[in-house]
Amino acid sequence: MTLRLFNTLTGQIEPLVPADGEVLRMYACGPTVYDYGHIGNFRTFLQIDVLRRFLHLTGVPVRHVMNITDVDDKIIRNAAQAAVPISQYTAQYEQAFFEDLEALRIERPEVLPHATDHIPRMVALVEKLAAAGAAYRTEDGSWYFRLSAFPEYGKLSKKDLTGIADGARVDVDEYEKDSARDFALWKAAKQGETSWDTAIGRGRPGWHLECSAMSMECLGESFDLHAGGEDLMFPHHENEIAQSETATHKPFVRHWMHVRFLLVEGRKMSKSEGNFFTIRDLLLKGYKASAIRLALISVPYRHQLNFTFQGLTEATGAIDRLRTFRRRLVDTFFPPGENAQMQEAARNARAEYMAALANDLNTAEARAPIFDLVRAANSAIDQGQFLAADSEAILAVLKDFDAVFDVLEDRDAGPTERALAWAEQVGRFDDVAPELLARQSLTDEAIAALVAERTQAKRQRDFARADQIRNQLAQRGVIIEDSKDGVRWKRK
Repeated sequence: MTLRLFNTLTGQIEPLVPADGEVLRMYACGPTVYDYGHIGNFRTFLQIDVLRRFLHLTGVPVRHVMNITDVDDKIIRNAAQAAVPISQYTAQYEQAFFEDLEALRIERPEVLPHATDHIPRMVALVEKLAAAGAAYRTEDGSWYFRLSAFPEYGKLSKKDLTGIADGARVDVDEYEKDSARDFALWKAAKQGETSWDTAIGRGRPGWHLECSAMSMECLGESFDLHAGGEDLMFPHHENEIAQSETATHKPFVRHWMHVRFLLVEGRKMSKSEGNFFTIRDLLLKGYKASAIRLALISVPYRHQLNFTFQGLTEATGAIDRLRTFRRRLVDTFFPPGENAQMQEAARNARAEYMAALANDLNTAEARAPIFDLVRAANSAIDQGQFLAADSEAILAVLKDFDAVFDVLEDRDAGPTERALAWAEQVGRFDDVAPELLARQSLTDEAIAALVAERTQAKRQRDFARADQIRNQLAQRGVIIEDSKDGVRWKRK
């Protein structure tokens, strides 16, 4: 069964097959490791995981490359504020990213290149563009791509860019408005910034250059699929196409996949709105990693997902029903033989499930026949019309379902325990579910840190935070006593 996937470049749903007839070569934009990933980021990574798993299920070998951006404007800024080298700053967030991937059961790509390990390839790409007259150096030693050198600029995002001002430049990694200008390939070194001595001068790469260099180094000058969030379509992916095709005179990527971002309770997710959530935030609220996974993939990737806590609760219930049903099949003795109706129901459910995924990864339609099958089988069991061969047939359907959705095995305890350990390490207990707090004993050092934070909050007249810490400690069996001699604490 061939997957038909929407191609952003052509605006059509098209077959996705390996160009060489052997291995599908795909690149997905990975994390910029400057902070903890949020659920919008992980919706994209999960939908790409669905793609990857379905390709494997249909027998298509995959060479999946996902970059780790470990140098960019945000990383340099944040590392400088923390007064640590960028490698030290990014290490903590890279580790957290992989822990979150594991929690959500996202398969690791075959190749995980780091930007800082591929500087020579990036420099070579700038040199090639300069030789073609498509890159120029400014007085400060930075290098820019000349948009006028690529007349097809805008073909991916379908933006009308006829008003581009020739020679106007933008030197930030992310555009602040919907415009197009010559973009930075290589940024000259600034005082105190991480930089490299190279043939094109001392400096460091621009974000767009990094992905072109790493993807072509790992997959060749032309490859099958490039995936990422819809926010990357412009300017990032547009810039990748421009610099790559100008350098190679070949099509950069045949097929582009973009995952829509999400709303949270009907609103755009932002810290100022108070609806910004990481995976750890949700785990500490008591939700299971499997429920987070199902909630984030149940709406097809080209549809906007309205993420709600009611949706998480419904995902939890759906998983419980599936797990209970499978246990019933495994633990119950059924008489030998088969029920023709159940055999047909199993065949039809699998065919509908596979067809839905093959049709542009429609995960919503793929779920429906599985739950219909569960209801029909439970009814047959209750009526004594279910036989041993029926159990085998339906377990095979569930296996194919879980090959993509991966929620049937109960592996939720590990992610929750890691989230609790992280919360204690960083002193983060806001909104932790009481039943989780009860499972986690605080060390004396962690208690002292929270008491000190409460004292500081009171000095700053942040009494809401001070009361919140007192209540959190009380839930953990720790009593704070304020006296004229200072603050004391004791365990109940």
